[in-house]
Amino acid sequence: MKIFKSIFIAFLLFLSLALAQSTAEKPYVLIISFDGFRWDYLDRGITPNLQKMADEGVRAITFEPAFPSKTFPNHYSIVTGLYPENHGLISNSFYDPFQKKRYRLADSNAVKDAYWYRGEALWETAKRQGLISASYFWPGSEVRLAYRHPNYFEHYEHKRPHLKRINGIIRWLQLPEAKRPHLLFLYFSDTDDYGHRYGPESEKINEAIKLLDQRIGLLRAKIDSIGFTDKLNIIVLSDHGMTQLRPDGQILLYKLLEGLPVTIDGYGPLVHFSTKSTQERKKLLSVLNQNRSHFTVYKKENMPDYFHYKHNPFIGDVIAIAELGYTFIRTPGELEKVRKRNPHGDHGYDNHTLDMQGIFVAGGPAFKRGYRCETLHNVDVYPLVCKMLGLVPRQNIDGRLERIGFILK
Repeated sequence: MKIFKSIFIAFLLFLSLALAQSTAEKPYVLIISFDGFRWDYLDRGITPNLQKMADEGVRAITFEPAFPSKTFPNHYSIVTGLYPENHGLISNSFYDPFQKKRYRLADSNAVKDAYWYRGEALWETAKRQGLISASYFWPGSEVRLAYRHPNYFEHYEHKRPHLKRINGIIRWLQLPEAKRPHLLFLYFSDTDDYGHRYGPESEKINEAIKLLDQRIGLLRAKIDSIGFTDKLNIIVLSDHGMTQLRPDGQILLYKLLEGLPVTIDGYGPLVHFSTKSTQERKKLLSVLNQNRSHFTVYKKENMPDYFHYKHNPFIGDVIAIAELGYTFIRTPGELEKVRKRNPHGDHGYDNHTLDMQGIFVAGGPAFKRGYRCETLHNVDVYPLVCKMLGLVPRQNIDGRLERIGFILK
């Protein structure tokens, strides 16, 4: 009996050591988002830390967002491998006519409501397969269902100092091995904030670009100081780009559609129209097409397949997309608010245009060195990270490993 007990104890010790070794050998991945960081900001000669990272690792010339090129849809596409029509976040703000409720970024209850989030985020995939994850402000990470958010996460606070965010990542990496996350997320909004306020061609945006580049330098120095340089793979990316708004770029929908019984949802460069009958839709399309200037119009079912934006019940009957620099105005009150804010930059346009392209820079033990490639697609990040961490990805995703896997060693 004592022999069997000794063998059993030895087996448990062996199993424990094997599991510990297996976890220790798992790589670490940190994904950093610079919101609204346009692809060509890297070529302004003011990002030495990102340039060093690109020289030592991988840089894509452009990083294509999903449509619409908005913040929450694209952050969620990055972590689910799904286009917005499939993961459910079709814009930063949209209406569910069935449940009669709205999703919008300014509503923290909506943002934390798991009802809106379809698909499976990377942290969910990791949790199902026993891997610990942590998120510092990634969109979608705050849902109230415990099994649907990362093991560790912070509730969004727009003005949280950068140093606190960076130190939070370092603190997580210094946890005991059994509690340490191998998948981490970090978010900064500065280039989006400054891009909207001052425009992507302003001197002010250069200040934000320089600041975020300095943060990369600081973060990497701290990572080196805790001995993680050769363990941690870092991906720096952005959700979309930014374009300069035209002073005369307002498309006054309330004048074009005066008297028509139509519901308008959306804002900025993208709006949806809902009608109650086929006759009303025909009239709407006729008026829009007769007055079409600096925008395109599609019936929902005729949306080009390359947008991946028609198979969702929350998308309206008719969709209008503004040309770069133009913006839709739904009401006189909205026009007054826009004039008061006086924004100089925006995004949300056709995701294939150059101004909407973001950045992708990656470095670490898993990536090729000094490797530059052309366009990568953000829905492919999910299968890439699964590959790096040895996770089995969901099979019903839009992302494809073969379009991005070549950047790994």
